[in-house]
This record gives sequence, C-alpha cells and structure tokens, in this order.
Amino acid sequence: MPTDRLRILYIDDDPGLRRLVQRELSRMDCDCETAEDGESGLARLAHEDFHAVALDQTMPGLDGLQTLAHIRQRPAPPPVVFVTASQDSSIAVAALKAGAADYVVKDVEGHFITLLKVAVQNALNAERLRIAKEQAEAEMREARDRFEALAIERAVLLREVNHRVGNSLQLIASMLQMQSGTAVSGETKNALLSAMTRVLAVAEVHRRLYTSDDVKSVSLDQYLTALVEDIRRSSGDEGLSLLTIEAEPLALDPDRAVAIGVIVNELVLNALKYAYPHSTGPIRVGLARVNGKNAVLSVEDDGIGIRPNATPHSTGLGQRIVSAMALKLGAEVTQRPGAGGTKVMVSFEVAPG
Repeated sequence: MPTDRLRILYIDDDPGLRRLVQRELSRMDCDCETAEDGESGLARLAHEDFHAVALDQTMPGLDGLQTLAHIRQRPAPPPVVFVTASQDSSIAVAALKAGAADYVVKDVEGHFITLLKVAVQNALNAERLRIAKEQAEAEMREARDRFEALAIERAVLLREVNHRVGNSLQLIASMLQMQSGTAVSGETKNALLSAMTRVLAVAEVHRRLYTSDDVKSVSLDQYLTALVEDIRRSSGDEGLSLLTIEAEPLALDPDRAVAIGVIVNELVLNALKYAYPHSTGPIRVGLARVNGKNAVLSVEDDGIGIRPNATPHSTGLGQRIVSAMALKLGAEVTQRPGAGGTKVMVSFEVAPG
C-alpha cells in the first residue's frame, strides 16, 4: 500500500460505535472504513486492501468468529483484532485459537479505541516479524539446498578425478611391467618392477575413492588387502605365494593411506629379496588397532633375520622411502630382528591432533 497511514476495516453492527471508532482513529492518523456486518465486511475485503481488520463478536448473520474463519481462509489475510463487549474470557480465547492476532474489550464511551490502535500496530509488527522469519528460513533452506547440490557435484567430480588418475597410474604401471619384461639386466628388471608396485600402491587408493561414496577416507584394511593381491599378482614371483594379510577394519584419509600402502610395498619387496636367500617362505602383513586412536602396521617374515655385520646388498632406496613415508605419517618405525626372522612395525595415530 502506498500510504504510510494505517488502513483499518472496522466491522460492527452498532452504527454509533462505527462512527465513533472511525472519527477517533482518523485523529490518530489512521484511515478507517466500516462495515455493518460480516457479509458486507467480507465483500469490502474482496475488493479493497486493508492493513488490519477490527471485528465485533455479536452481529446479525455471520458473527465475529464465523467472519474471522472466512477472513483466515483468504490468501495472505490481514491480521484481525477481535472486539467484544463481553467480559467472558472464553470468547477472547476462542478468537485467539481461531487465528485472531489480539483482542480488546470495548466500551460505549470509546476508551478502547486507543487500545485498538495499539493492538493493530502490535499485530502488524508481529506479522512483519513472521514474514521476515519465513523469508529467512526460506533463504536458509535455499542456501542449504544449494550447498548440498554443490557438495554432491563436488563428490561426483572428485570420484571422476580419482577414476581418471587411477586409470592413468594403472597405465603407467602396465608400461613399467612391459618394460621390465624386455629388460636384459636383472637389476634393471627388479628396479622397474619395484617402480611398478609403487605406482600400483597409489593407483589402488584412487580406485578405492572412485568406487566409494566417501571421498574423504579410505577403508585401510580393504585397501591393503587389494594392494597385497596386486603385489602378489604383478610380481610374477613364486616367492609371494605365501604372502598373507590380516587387517582389522580401519578408515584413514587418502594421503595417509597412500603413505601406508607405499610402506607395505617397500617392506614386502625387501622381505622377498632378503629374507629367504635360497628358498621361499611366509611374509605376513598385519594391521591392528592398539587403542581407539593408534594402530600398528607390521610386516613379518621367518627368514634369516637382520645380520649386524652383513654386507649391504641394496642402494637403501626402499629404506629411505619407508623413512620418508613414516615422517609424513608422524609414525614410529621399529624392528624386531632375530635368527627366526624379522618383524618391522609402524606405529601411527589413526586421527592425529
């Protein structure tokens, strides 16, 4: 409505009271229109706009409660202040339950008119707050829906990225395997196979992320089981036929899962090369929780063990990789050497602070 003055429809069957209310509200900077009964009041509401309606209870035809019910059925109805001459509070309670914004008790002298204007203003303020609240809630729902849609889209994109990265790494691993098959030097062949298994350790994480609904964590036990199978299958070495794994369920973020996978790869290959110089034997990978926050990864064999005065047979690259990955994890690496084999343990926090 273009005007700042309150436009009020007052419905009452008392003509003298209608004139009194109209005159007094006009002095209070209000535009007051009147109707003599519920039917005529509803007719005016159908063709005119009002900020609020003041409604008498006792009228011929439609009484106040019946008229209120019709007003409440209209789209975006104006607030209604119930006016009654009765001191019986049950009428006021019934009006409020039926949807009236407020009520006032009228008197023939017109003292209630000031209270009527205050009640209308309060009702309008309450209506504005209600509308603002509904708009804010609608905006919050819309923002939440947009956020959820973006989150779903982001998850789909991340899975697609992981799918493509996994495929690319798998392709690189296949190339390395093919090249190792053409290598003449045994040292070159072993170096290419080691590089291939390192690539597979990373590729397996991306495959896991692509097939999972959760792109923020990896089921470490399932990942290591698949990785061990990849190492066994891709190495083509009968020495890994006795490679086994026992892993407790554990979830870890992708970056740290990759570090664990690389460590397992290096320790398994190291055991394969040096634990059984003239034969084959078991290599056991284990993953177990120590408590709610910590876990221990282990790679164990029953081979010749670590000999303090033995001449080194390798460049030490694998050990350096294990140390680098352990540093990334904030993990502690310990060895249990002996004549009955070697056990390397990597202790790390599942959820570091």
